[in-house]
Amino acid sequence: MKVCIAEKPSVAREIAAILGANSKKNGYLEGNGYCVTWTFGHLCTLKEPHDYYPQWKRWSLQDLPVIPPRFGIKIIHNDGIEKQFKIIEDLLAGAECVINCGDAGQEGELIQRWVMQKAGCKCPVYRLWISSLTEEAIRDGFQNLQLQEKFQPLYEAGLSRAIGDWLLGMNATRLYTVKYGENKHVLSIGRVQTPTLALIVNRQLEIRNFKPEPYWELKTVYRNTVFSVTKGKFTKQEEGEVFLEKIKDSIFTITDVTTKKGEEFPPRLFDLTSLQVECNKKFALSAEDSLKTIQSLYEKKVTTYPRVDTTFLSDDIYPKIPGILRGLRDYQTLTESLLQNKIAKTKKVFDNSKVTDHHAIIPTGVVANNLTDQERKVYDLVARRFIAAFYPNCKVSTTTVLGEASEVEFKVTGKQILEPGWRVVFTRETEEQDEDKNPDEEGVLPLFEKGESGPHEPSLTEKWTQPPKYYTEATLLRTMETAGKLVENDELRDVLKENGIGRPSTRASIIETLFKRNYIRKEKKNLYATDLGIHLIHTIRDELLKSAELTGIWEKKLRQIERGEYEAKVFIEELKQMTQEIVHHVTLLQPGQ
Repeated sequence: MKVCIAEKPSVAREIAAILGANSKKNGYLEGNGYCVTWTFGHLCTLKEPHDYYPQWKRWSLQDLPVIPPRFGIKIIHNDGIEKQFKIIEDLLAGAECVINCGDAGQEGELIQRWVMQKAGCKCPVYRLWISSLTEEAIRDGFQNLQLQEKFQPLYEAGLSRAIGDWLLGMNATRLYTVKYGENKHVLSIGRVQTPTLALIVNRQLEIRNFKPEPYWELKTVYRNTVFSVTKGKFTKQEEGEVFLEKIKDSIFTITDVTTKKGEEFPPRLFDLTSLQVECNKKFALSAEDSLKTIQSLYEKKVTTYPRVDTTFLSDDIYPKIPGILRGLRDYQTLTESLLQNKIAKTKKVFDNSKVTDHHAIIPTGVVANNLTDQERKVYDLVARRFIAAFYPNCKVSTTTVLGEASEVEFKVTGKQILEPGWRVVFTRETEEQDEDKNPDEEGVLPLFEKGESGPHEPSLTEKWTQPPKYYTEATLLRTMETAGKLVENDELRDVLKENGIGRPSTRASIIETLFKRNYIRKEKKNLYATDLGIHLIHTIRDELLKSAELTGIWEKKLRQIERGEYEAKVFIEELKQMTQEIVHHVTLLQPGQ
């Protein structure tokens, strides 16, 4: 009998139906030579300190650091989990082989491996690796099962992440709670959680301590168009008034008109983070709600695997594009023109070197029926972004006009869309964006000719410098993605992603943990640190625990382990050493330090 282990009952039912395992049993489905069973996410976890030594149950500075000689796992104490594990254990005892049908990612690999290890699995193990739950994808996956050994680096990366989180979380939380918690509350510290909280706290303090300073802008209106002085802003009112006095009774002359034609590429396909950012901006959805929604769309077979950090497709997806587009029946008016010609294939969309385990999030082409309102909104984002990727570039004309009055130079820039290209896919959105634009930003200009002149209306306006903005979940996700730097440029983001804080699949849960522990709160879209969150960050004396960049370096090493480029045991030894140093350093500090 071949035993398949899925990560949840719903996925097990999908797989069983395709394999012909239609006979319902207690905790599994059977038929056609297969038993298909399931976990409920994690059935196993790393042992707690007191599982190694009873004295480690007590929180004491004298016992720190708690570093087991060898890490072990145990079944999570829960009647339902223990019952399901016993079912899996019995099935594995008589299996000819096992097919790991867990979520095709690092966490999914760890969940299944731990269960098989704890159950004492001795038979050969194969891996089902798929990017969608459509019947075609599952059948294709079973035709191309791979040996488990191929995924050993993925498992080692997941194990290293779990051990690293345990080492720092257990030790730092006990250390700071015992030393500074005053027996009032637990000071929870985590490898990813604490640097993320530090970002929010530091931004909030930056805003609180911000001292606005005045500056003056000199502008003039000529032919209903606002020109800005090229010299920039004035820090002293008197200086601005000298220039205003100089030009106020003079004639304004156009000295140069330059027009450049260019192209704007379609927006990138979605990875999980960019989708969560877009959902937060457009629908005010939390990162957690966005993840739950796109996960539900995946399980309904209408979108591909969501927990991805690439915005590219692999070359093998290219032949499937017309079929997917034909499946988007609600978007027929947008896909018709694409299907009349050969689909464009560009490096902006297809790049094998930018795809590892999974490609970007795209529709599967399965008709999207029975969706909730929220699912429909998120699906619409994914579908339109996918369609737009195959549209022509948007052709634009950018015009820069220079003018002067009494030898003081002014400038204005405007943009005109010559051919909308991909923008027609987002017509309503782009119109809304244009309405929201700052009047000082680029707009369509009237026709100016070099040498023309006439009266103008100059003005000197007092402005004040503005503090940085509070984080929203969208800007926090972007900052976590790029190791503490808020970067909008796609190419630069790709470079920095390697050092991001956490993984795309875990960032939402990190933010939710900060909410649950009352370290942060939300007003409208803005995130604020609570007094407790600020107190915790101020209490933590060791900068290593708060450093976004250092956490990013750890993430890079975990990715290297996943690719087989770094040894897991070296990474764990480094974290053990650092844990010892943190404990030693903080223990020696005197009260008040």
